[in-house]
Amino acid sequence: MKVSTVMKCSGKRWCSLYINVNGTAILNEHVRGVEICVMTISSSQTQCESVRFSHKSKNLDGHKVDIQLNSFEVSIGQQVYVTMKTLPNFCYVELEKYHSVEGCDNKDVENNILSCLAGKLDYTINEEKKSITVQVSDIIEGFDYNVRLCWKRFICKDIGAHALIKADNSVRSVNLNYAEILPCLCIEGWSAIPDSRRVRICPFKHDADSIWNSITYNFVTQTLAWQSLCPLNATVSLCWMTDQNDTCVNFSNSLNTINDKVLYTQVDPHPRLCAKFTTNMDSQVRCPFAHEQFPGWNVNITATDSLSEIRITSKINANFTLHLCNRTELICDSLNIFASIPLEASHYATINVSSDICGPNLCIQASRSDVKYSVPVNICNIPCRSQEQSNGEASFLETFLLPSVLLILVAMFGFVGCILLSVSYKKKLQERGYFKIKVKHISSGGASSMEQRVFIRFAQPEDK
Repeated sequence: MKVSTVMKCSGKRWCSLYINVNGTAILNEHVRGVEICVMTISSSQTQCESVRFSHKSKNLDGHKVDIQLNSFEVSIGQQVYVTMKTLPNFCYVELEKYHSVEGCDNKDVENNILSCLAGKLDYTINEEKKSITVQVSDIIEGFDYNVRLCWKRFICKDIGAHALIKADNSVRSVNLNYAEILPCLCIEGWSAIPDSRRVRICPFKHDADSIWNSITYNFVTQTLAWQSLCPLNATVSLCWMTDQNDTCVNFSNSLNTINDKVLYTQVDPHPRLCAKFTTNMDSQVRCPFAHEQFPGWNVNITATDSLSEIRITSKINANFTLHLCNRTELICDSLNIFASIPLEASHYATINVSSDICGPNLCIQASRSDVKYSVPVNICNIPCRSQEQSNGEASFLETFLLPSVLLILVAMFGFVGCILLSVSYKKKLQERGYFKIKVKHISSGGASSMEQRVFIRFAQPEDK
């Protein structure tokens, strides 16, 4: 059995496709005929035809007879299943074969089947008005023509922008409006006949930057979401931009493979919080809060001669953690946690830092501890007391205090003992830095406050 596709035409381009089946049967007195069936796999629709042998064929036992049937109409690109069996069917034996009907990529089919004539589309874009003007040519005369905008995914998904060009309309152009530029936004056109071939062009297919901008944030649920309207093979992770704005450091456990929609919960909307999208080609970083006034919390430092004061101000209910850390090239390596501060909305906390906590590489790092993703804010370059100031104070003590002590040494012997005890206490105090934390309501000024003192001991270098 051989199976092929044939074309029957009643005029120019008025042609149809049929399955042609050629087979051979050996005659005997029990065979009354042959049945051939063609089933379309996509729809399970079956067409059957039979050939009957006359009684005179009994005298031709053992002879071969050629059979040809080509009355099975099919459509372009279909998959069919062809069977041939004898009548009656002995032992349920039959011949079978699968066949693929040619599509519009075949030149003979393209030039002679109406449904393959999809037309030609040209377009102009008005980005200011967000509209596309589509000109149509080379379409089937006498039939209406459809034009629409769609998102190319597994199929081209309709987005509502559709126009119909009537067959008797001499103007063959339409205007279609779009909401946003996407690489999968396409123009599709087809004739209004059954199984018509469709032509599709995607004018923004090389404009991939816009696909990364569809980030949304819910301030109530603290949820950051990103959804791609176009099919995409990529990964996404959250990161925070360094102070130099040249590197985005990934949050741990934030990497996700893009599968239609990505959600991150408990996200603090900091201006330096970003999303990093990575494809096989490159990486893109988008920071959705970069151009907005940060509404949540802030931290700053004020320096005096003897200490530095760090203030955390919060407009929301939040918990904060303070770390000591060593500053490296990109991040600050945490040494320890020295304070956890709960703040209600419209409150602030002040942290008094002793002069021992200072230097270019020692930093205090603040971050929220009640969310999963919080950008760390580093307070570095805490000023140290200058050597000249310390020497000046020592010189003052030697010049004025020592003579006074000598003059009243006998009378104030007991007082000198107190001074010695005081000096001993100061020496111990210098061996450790301390932090004094005070929490107040922003609008209450002198209202009641909570105060705690946190002491941290630092190892001092041994004298050589």
